[in-house]
Formats: sequence, C-alpha cells, structure tokens
Amino acid sequence: MNRISHFARGASALALLCLSAAALAEEAEADRATIIVNAQTVADDARAAVEKRPGGVDVVEASAFADKVAVNLRDALAFSPGVYTQPRFGQEVRLSIRGSGLSRGFHMRGLTLLQDGIPINLADDNGDFQELDPQVFERIEVYRGANALRFGGSTLGGAINAVTPTGRTAPRFELRVDGGSYGTVRTKAAAAFADARGDAYVALTTDRSDGDRDHAKRDAIRFNGNVGLRLTDAIETRFYATISHIDQDLPGSLTLAQALSTPKLSLPANIAMDQERDVDSVRLQNRTTVDLGSGRLSFGGFFNAKKLFHPIFQVLDQKSNDRGVFASLDLAGELGGLPWEATLGTQARFGTVAAKQFVNVAGRRGAPTADQRQTARTINSYGELQLRPIEPLTLIAGGVYTSGERRIVNRLAPARSGEADFDAFAPKLGLLYAPSAAVQLFANVSRSVELPGFNELSQTPNTGLPGFTPVGAQKAWTVEIGTRGRHGIAAWDISFYRADLKGEMLQYAVSPIIPAATFNAGRTRHQGIEAGLDLQLGALIRLRQVYQYNDFRFRDDAVYADNRLPVIPRHQYRAELRLGFEGLNLTPNVEWVPEGAWADYRNTLRAPGYATIGLGAEARLAPGVTLFLDARNLTGKKAVGDISALVAYAPDNRATPADEGSVAFYPIERRAFYGGLRMTF
Repeated sequence: MNRISHFARGASALALLCLSAAALAEEAEADRATIIVNAQTVADDARAAVEKRPGGVDVVEASAFADKVAVNLRDALAFSPGVYTQPRFGQEVRLSIRGSGLSRGFHMRGLTLLQDGIPINLADDNGDFQELDPQVFERIEVYRGANALRFGGSTLGGAINAVTPTGRTAPRFELRVDGGSYGTVRTKAAAAFADARGDAYVALTTDRSDGDRDHAKRDAIRFNGNVGLRLTDAIETRFYATISHIDQDLPGSLTLAQALSTPKLSLPANIAMDQERDVDSVRLQNRTTVDLGSGRLSFGGFFNAKKLFHPIFQVLDQKSNDRGVFASLDLAGELGGLPWEATLGTQARFGTVAAKQFVNVAGRRGAPTADQRQTARTINSYGELQLRPIEPLTLIAGGVYTSGERRIVNRLAPARSGEADFDAFAPKLGLLYAPSAAVQLFANVSRSVELPGFNELSQTPNTGLPGFTPVGAQKAWTVEIGTRGRHGIAAWDISFYRADLKGEMLQYAVSPIIPAATFNAGRTRHQGIEAGLDLQLGALIRLRQVYQYNDFRFRDDAVYADNRLPVIPRHQYRAELRLGFEGLNLTPNVEWVPEGAWADYRNTLRAPGYATIGLGAEARLAPGVTLFLDARNLTGKKAVGDISALVAYAPDNRATPADEGSVAFYPIERRAFYGGLRMTF
C-alpha cells in the first residue's frame, strides 16, 4: 500500500503541476482558438495516410469507444477488422492478428505495439499491453501484416500504434468518472494548452476493480503527458512521458467444466500462491520533425525502465532497461513525369533484463531458483517506394532488414548460458488501385520474420534448471488481396490472406510445474478473411459489423498431420446497432462464436460456441457533458473466451469426485453493468 500511495502522490503532484501551468494560460484562451487543431481533421489526415498501404489497415478513433468502460485493447479494438481480442481477465487479453502468437498463453507475441510511433515492446520483441491505457488515446492505428513496414514491423501480425492527443488537438480540460459492477471505479483528469510556440497535454487516470472472478482484483494509476516546441517554422520537437503503476491479481485458467458452470472461481493454487502481475514503468520519448518542403525528416530516441514482480508457479522478479533511437525520411517528387513517394528508416533497440526467480512462498520470494542477465539487440531498417504510373494505380516495393542478438548469462547454472544471432530480409511488393476517390482495391505479397524473445529462449526443461534453449526464427510468405471504401449507405474493409509459415513458434502446457515450452514447428498455414461492414440504414439507424474467418493448421506434420491449430475459433462475428443520433442513442450489440476453438494440437476437444448480448446508451446532458451506459453479457452466458494451447486434452474422470480435466480455459466476462460521465470544456 505504501508503494501505491507514494507513486500516486508523485504522479498526482506532477499532474497538478501541469494542470496549474495550463490554468495560467486562461488569459490566452482567445489566442488558443486560432491555434487549436480540429481533432477530426487530424483523424481524417491520419486515415488518408494509412490508406496509402496496399493492404489491411484501420484507424479507430477514440469516439468509437468513448462511451465504453475501455479497460483494455479488447474494448477499444472490438470493431477493428482482423484484430482478434478476447479477454482473459481484467486488463489481460489475447491480442492477435492473423494468428500471431496464437499459442502464447500469456502476454503477447508477433505484434509490434507503439505509442506515438515509438515501440513499447521490449528489445527482444516480446510485448505487454497493460501499459497502453485506451482512456488517453486520440486514435489507434492498426497495420495488419506487412502493412506495418512504415514502423519497421516485420512480424506476421503487424503493428498497432496508439496515438495520444497533443495540446493542439485535445479539449482544454477533460474530466471523466465511470464504474459499476464488481467494485469498478475509474477516473480521468486531463488538460491541454497551446500557443504559437508550443503546446502541452497531460492526463492522469486511475482504474480499480475487484474483478468478476475470485482473486482478480486490479489497481492502476497512469500518467501520460507530452510537450511540443516549435523551434522554427520547419522544425518541431516533442517530448513524451508515461508513468504506470499496475497491480493485477491473477485468477488463472480453469477446467472446462468449471469455466462453463462456475466461472467466478479461481483455482486454490492461484489464491494460496497469491499469483499476480505487478508492473512499475517509466517511459521517456522524444521525436523531432523537420519539414523539408518536398519531404519530412523525423528522428529521436526513447528510454524505458520497467520493474515486473510476477508470482506465478515461482516468483518472477525482473528489472529491465530498454533504450533506442530511430530515424525516418519521407520524400515525394516526380520521376519522368510519374509521381513517387519514398520512405527510408531505421529503428534500433537495445535492452538488458535482470531476470531472477524464487520459490513462491504465498506470493513472496523464497529460495532463489534462477538468476540471469538477458541482453537483446533488435535493429530494423526499412525502405519503401511508391510509384504511380497512371492516376488510379500505385505500385509499391519495399522491405525490412532485421538484425538481432539475444544473449543469456545464467549465473546459477553457467552451463545453460547461450546466445543467438539473427539476420533476415523481408521484402514486400504491392499495388493499390483506386477506381474512384472513395474506393480502393489492393494486393500484396510479403515475407515476415519473427525473432524469438527471452520467453522462447529461456525455458525450464525437466532438469528444473532455467536456461538457454535454441529456438529459431519464424518466417512466412503472405499473399493478401482486398478492398475498402464507401458507396451509398455502405462502408467496407475486406481482406483475404494466406500465410505459409516455416518454423512457427508454438507453445503448450507440459506439466503443472513447468508452465510452457516452445518449439519451432515445420510447415503451418494461416489463412482467413478480415471483414468490416458499416451500413447507414437511415438517419437514426447505423449497423456496424466485423467478421473473421480463421483457418490455421499444420501442413503434413509428422505428428499432427493437417490438424487445426488450437486457441482461435474459425468464425467470429460482432455487430452493433445504433438507434438514435449523436448525443442520444441506444446501441444493442452481439458477439457470436458459432463453434469454439480446439483446445489441443491433437484436436480431441473443441470448446462450445456461444453468443452474448450487450447494450450501450449515450445521452448528452449539455454541451461537453455526456452520460453513458455500458451493459455486458445481459443473459449471463457462461462460455469459454480463451484457451491456453495443450498437446492433448485430458478429460475429467467422471467416476471420481475430483475434476481431472485439463486446466486451460478462461471464461468470458460475466454479466456486468457500467456507467459513466464525461465532461470536456
């Protein structure tokens, strides 16, 4: 509690200092009116920029989830085509695009997460999304697959870039409070300031809840801020700071019978061992932009310090420091009368982790079991050329060169130290055809390369001694075609893709005390459909829909033949019908999974399908004052939302009173009612 209160006082003091500074600018309010940038214009410009990609991209504006209790990225990205987001508990979700990291039963792999264009993944590419707070974002940009090249992304899934407001795009002041079921209370206070030479934005958010399961309590406080300075008419520099303190109890997975009958449960071992994940982090960033007239130069650096206290089967105690630099050059011109655009860039990340493990004694450190120093380097250099031979057609060629190093110095078991180096090139070819200003057709072929992180390279075999395990890189060739646009009452975004993988990093539970092992599979295939369709059915009726088809399988595997890969179901459909207009509306919604995912590689058990119904409502009480309702799982449906991949499912022996079924299932969210009040002025 002391640690929380000290952190809260420090963050609150910093926020109040910035709020005071903003308040001193009250006399300049008339000038601010001429300086402020319309946030919708910024979002429209961002959408036009990302839609230059010849593949699946999306921009999700904050207004899409402003009237939800957006605890995690699942709440924010529920209607982003191709983004698979399923909650496990609290802020923990499964986040996957095109089957990225599908067998990872914790954290995230196969996606590059960025805040304001700067990666928050650790230097070994492993990601943790709890530090991203949807409450403070102006928009979220989604680049599926090779469309993430602009950020140096080379992985199968692509990249997600969360963009915070600036003092020029945010409301002058914003206050928000929401909450409801399970003791949930969340707050936000934000302020913005701008004049001719500079601007500033600060936000302080809190989030606490007892959770909808036993041992699922969470507490978080986060500070986000940025300051921009116009050094000249052509040069601007911006400094960012993010401070996070997050405590999350872990209820863990259940047997299938428990998930379908008593989803409130947490296993006794999770409670007795006080399993949790606590994160304290500080992230500092800078980006400087130079307007070159016919182009733009951007460069900067970042530093992330993170402390992870994570009692699970043992107590994981890690302290990491990551730093990096980046630069990109965007140019445009004509070549032989043909318009062209080019991008060149590089991104270098370096990190060290002091990774210790201890016997878990009721959530406290017992005897040491592991002491490692982990060192990582990841450098992604990229380039892309867009050429328009005729007005409606754009040809795109580019690639990412990835260089990485991973080193583990094992202090308790020196013989289990090791290192690995990686170098790979991922090319991309694409075309974009626009028969009209509102319609695009696209196609691309690309290679992806995903390097293993320390979660893959540092494993615990049956010897019980954690240490280096030589896991190789995952590579794939992906073909994608699709269309997006707007015509009449319809707006759509549809992509078809097929990715042939070699060396996919697959993970599965092997015993109760050894939580995971990772291996490189032979050949696998991920193919599917990512579709979004919005229909404006009348002045007061709008239907928003997303659908995914996920066909992920082995290919001629010696053990698993052509079995389907577990965890992610083949079909998922979400829809939301808004009845009313901006400021006063009802939005019933539905999520439908016709058949659940396989639980294991042997395809012996499939989780049952389900459908859930929710309801949202919004009422604008006065200019800048909005009241909203967010009701979930109104029918109290009990179902499986996520699964930790198994080799072979172990069924329950019905002849015994105990439940011997595999513990690998996370129940969906229980019935809940939330509401909130937003004020901007």
